[in-house]
Amino acid sequence: MAWNEPGGNNNDPWKNKGGRDQGPPDLDEVFKNLMSKLGKFGGDGGSSGGKSLGGIGVAVIFGILVIGWVFSGFYTIREAERGVVLRFGEFSHFVDPGLQWKPTLIDVVIPVDVKTIRSMPSSGSMLTEDENVVRVEMEVQYRILEPYKYSFAVTSPEESLSQAFDSAIRYVVGHSKMDDILTSGREVARQSVRDELTGIIESYDMGIAVLDMNFKDARPPEEVKEAFDDAIAAQEDEQRFINEAEAYSRELEPRARGQVNRMAQEAQAYKERVTLEAQGAIARFEELLPQYMAAPEVTRSRIYLETMEEVYGNTSKILVDTEGTGNMMYLPLDKILGNQSGPTIPANIRSTLEGLRNQEADPQPVSSNSRNSRSNGVRSGRN
Repeated sequence: MAWNEPGGNNNDPWKNKGGRDQGPPDLDEVFKNLMSKLGKFGGDGGSSGGKSLGGIGVAVIFGILVIGWVFSGFYTIREAERGVVLRFGEFSHFVDPGLQWKPTLIDVVIPVDVKTIRSMPSSGSMLTEDENVVRVEMEVQYRILEPYKYSFAVTSPEESLSQAFDSAIRYVVGHSKMDDILTSGREVARQSVRDELTGIIESYDMGIAVLDMNFKDARPPEEVKEAFDDAIAAQEDEQRFINEAEAYSRELEPRARGQVNRMAQEAQAYKERVTLEAQGAIARFEELLPQYMAAPEVTRSRIYLETMEEVYGNTSKILVDTEGTGNMMYLPLDKILGNQSGPTIPANIRSTLEGLRNQEADPQPVSSNSRNSRSNGVRSGRN
């Protein structure tokens, strides 16, 4: 039967005596009854047992809190990071990568990436030294060197670096001419911006190192872009023509020097050849002089004949003496001309002295009639 039916023997779970609906009991009373029941297992009973069980509960709760506090202090620092430890808000030390532990609510760890190379762009329209407007786009690459200074030297290091970067670009562009920024002076402007930015951030002492500076683009305003493109193309053509001229000069100069050396060597060889030929002629005449002194007529006649042979040996004309005869002669002109076109030995190389010596070995008197007949046999002339 239900607890609230008549005759239910007052089985009200809320222990309302007399069957009156008085609502649930107070929570303090419920906990008191629970503690009194548990106290039977831990002591002599009564109030002493409740006090003992209450002390154990507090110890258990305290132990749980301690264990949770210990486990909450474990953290991990990645390989590229360094941890800045603040103890009660004041810098204490750095921690290396790996699994670390800190006392919670006492230490605060701020991980800072010190190995990643970061980049920051900057762009804008700027006024040059010659009062022209140019739009410049650059990018800086940097890395964090000192985590503590990067975290606490300035309020916002990223914003401070951005403002310093913009200031450095505007300073360099403002002290440069537009043609230099757009064409050949980009490298100088890039290096100048890097030096200027390095000097600015050194005064801030932010713990940042500038690694590189990239000059991405520089262009004039859109209204005059076509004219500046033509000017840049003309400058590039000028540089190309200069390079081609230098290449041509480098190619032509060695060739000219080679020709000069060859001509000098040929001149030297000609000089030596003429000198040797003159010396040979002198030696030949010196050897011929005693023979001429011994037999002047014979020597003179032989020299004359050899000279005439040399003169007429290089011509295609044939001289025939037909005086006093009426005979018709057959001459094989093709064979004669073929033989004449072949190599001939110059008379100045022939040894006149050797001919004279052979003639001395077979002496024959030479009369004036024989000389006249020999001289008449060969007549000079041209058809």
